[in-house]
Amino acid sequence: MKKVKYNLKSAAFIVLLTLMTSCSDDFVDVDPVVENSENFFNSEEDYQSALIGAYDLLQSTYLNVMLGEIASDNTLAGGESASDSPGIQEIDDMVHTPVNAQLRDIWSWMYAGVNRANYIMEFQDKTDFAGKEEVIAQTRFLRAYYYFELVKWFGDVPLAIDRRILFGEETDFDRAPKEDVYALIEEDLQFAADNLPAIQAETGRITQGAARALLGKVYLFQNKFSEAAIVLDQVITGPYDLVTDYESIFEQEGENNIESVFEVQYTDEEGAGFDCLQCSEGNVAVGFNGIRNYSGPLFESGFSFNVPTQEVVDAFETGDIRLDVAILDINVWAADQGATFSTGFEHTGYFNRKYIARQGDLNTGDANLTNPNNYRAIRFADVLLMAAEAHNRKSPSNDGQALTYLNRVRTRAQLPDVTATGTALTDAIYQERRVELVGEGHHFFDLVRTGRAATEIDGFVTGKHELFPIPLIEIQLAGNRWEQNPGY
Repeated sequence: MKKVKYNLKSAAFIVLLTLMTSCSDDFVDVDPVVENSENFFNSEEDYQSALIGAYDLLQSTYLNVMLGEIASDNTLAGGESASDSPGIQEIDDMVHTPVNAQLRDIWSWMYAGVNRANYIMEFQDKTDFAGKEEVIAQTRFLRAYYYFELVKWFGDVPLAIDRRILFGEETDFDRAPKEDVYALIEEDLQFAADNLPAIQAETGRITQGAARALLGKVYLFQNKFSEAAIVLDQVITGPYDLVTDYESIFEQEGENNIESVFEVQYTDEEGAGFDCLQCSEGNVAVGFNGIRNYSGPLFESGFSFNVPTQEVVDAFETGDIRLDVAILDINVWAADQGATFSTGFEHTGYFNRKYIARQGDLNTGDANLTNPNNYRAIRFADVLLMAAEAHNRKSPSNDGQALTYLNRVRTRAQLPDVTATGTALTDAIYQERRVELVGEGHHFFDLVRTGRAATEIDGFVTGKHELFPIPLIEIQLAGNRWEQNPGY
């Protein structure tokens, strides 16, 4: 089966220079040169090339995933020292400010993705060909995905629809209310769900199930539980299932399996190196998460960021088979395997085993930039737990259905069924999401959307830390027209 590749090395894509991520100071991070773009989109090949460009920014979401763990109580920043990547350290300690390199990267890279999708939408009516609706459906999913990341992180954000934000136009856009952003996201995902197939011939392409699953998640973030229950039920009756062997999910042979609803594809191509991390085709987070100065079997070295806490280890029930798959106890492993390693800053003795480098990965160039480990962005287990929450929290609730979905996940983990109802069931679902999805970047936003962050995250200030600050440089580039998020 073919696998879609996101790299932009082909000559056919040179025409999209206006959309390539650059080092400019524009808030959408696009090249200021706009040349002959109106002469593009004359064939299906042109649309497909532009679509691959829109997919490409998915690879930069490695940072969103890593910081979604570090900002929560699941992991600590780690690294070499307290001054290693200061922006990451600040987010871990909840002392981040509007001057933060990593937050600006998320802002810029997600807007680059939006702009690439909007480039296609701007010329969506130019040329007709068979299958065009599916190309537009994939485009609208991607636009929704990037906007959802932006609204999760920053709340109200500038909203461009079916047009690019060109260099110099940043002062023309106000921050739109997040309700307007969510409305566009919902419209895009519903269109995608209505116009995409259940199964794609090319692995990595967006499917109907992916669109519905993301739509259900978007509904959950807005407390639209009845709507979420309906659309997530549709995903559950689709072509997905839990794999029997939980350990296999995060190995190379487990990529794009029956549990994968949507997966970000990575390859072993390096791109531009550390000066342009978003240019890498590899999963950069894997190198960041790795064991420092490791020598031994199975794993490779890395930079010891994103280290799990003892608290999250203790959150697993006795007998839960997921613990040793999700979290590597390096001291036990070293003693058993004769491995050696060194300790970094905030060393806890644990590593995110789901996303650390394995020996035998087909890396080229710097292995820290070229790990081909895909990010399992939406797994079927996640869908089951979102659906369980939606049925439990909707009015009237359907706790029976919620228990069915929850216990499917627990049965695979070799744990007994939950029998609770009401708020006790809600808490059980929250707990299950934490241990099932640890290391996958969801926990901070789960805590925020359910109102639990202030009691779980040290330093979290209610009314402030639900959102991250708009990067100061972006406010300045917009002519200081935008108000900063509260508390910053």
